[in-house]
This record gives sequence, C-alpha cells and structure tokens, in this order.
Amino acid sequence: MDLDTLVVQFKNKDEKAFEKLYNMYKDSMHGVIYNIVRDNDIAEEVMQDVFIKAWHKSDSYDVKKGRFFTWLINISRNAAIDKTRSKSFKNSGKNLNSDYFVDIIQSEDSLDDSTDAIGIKKFVNKLAKKCIEVIELLYFKGFTQKEASEALDMPIGTIKTRNRNCIKELREAVL
Repeated sequence: MDLDTLVVQFKNKDEKAFEKLYNMYKDSMHGVIYNIVRDNDIAEEVMQDVFIKAWHKSDSYDVKKGRFFTWLINISRNAAIDKTRSKSFKNSGKNLNSDYFVDIIQSEDSLDDSTDAIGIKKFVNKLAKKCIEVIELLYFKGFTQKEASEALDMPIGTIKTRNRNCIKELREAVL
C-alpha cells in the first residue's frame, strides 16, 4: 500500500492505517523528541501524545502544504518544546543526576545519532557551516529563534533568514 493511500485512510480514521504510520514514523519522531527532552520516558509519552493529536487533527493535514512526515515531525518538535517549557518538566529537572549533564556536553557539538533515524544527517552535513549551526540548534536541539540568536551571538533577523534559506537549501538537496 502506498503512502498517499495510508494517509487518506488515516484521515478517514482507519485504525490499521494509524498503526502502519505509527510503526513507520515512531523511531524518527522519537529521535527528534528525545533530542529535545533528553529523557526516554518523556519522549515516549510525548510521541504517543503527538500521534493521538495527529489522529484527532488529521483533517488539518494538507498534502499541498508538504509531506505527511514533515507535518508529523513539526508537531513532534513543537510538542517536545512545549513539554520542556511546562512547569512539571522544569520541576522534574531539579533533581537530575550528573549523567544527564555529561550526555548534554557530549552531544552539544554535533547531531545526535538518535536524530538520524530518517537519514537526514548526511544532507545536513553537506550544508555550509552557518546552516548546520542554525539547523542543529533550531531543529535538533529545540532552541527557539531567540535562544539560537543568543547562543550564536547574532541578530534574530539573521537567524530567521538563515533558517529560511538553509531549510530551502536542505529541501532542494533532499528532494
């Protein structure tokens, strides 16, 4: 069965289509979410919530605006960022063990392997260094544009422009 048919069935609330799409995309979604929340249990919880949200809001997906996978990944990324901003998440971080911080330091320099479940790393690494920095912060580490602006010490307008141009370049490389 092709992807377009699965998506149509998903939008028509077909549970088998839901299950197939879930199995197709769960690893990629988990990688993106985990890279932001840095906790496997929370990543699993957010991923399941995202699929349920996608199921209930499936009518908002428009094939003309982009691929189904991209739609899911954007929902995943936004949900993970929302989770990190929640009061319960912030409170749970008050008693983290030191392994958490060691892992952050180790993964701070490059794209994490768990993020590469969809094979995007090879395309991102072909981009200019300035693009890699912006994409890594915004999409793989869950930074807001303001946070990326501060981390890279550049104006937010530059971050927005680079983000737009680099994603366009990445899209052309992938497609």
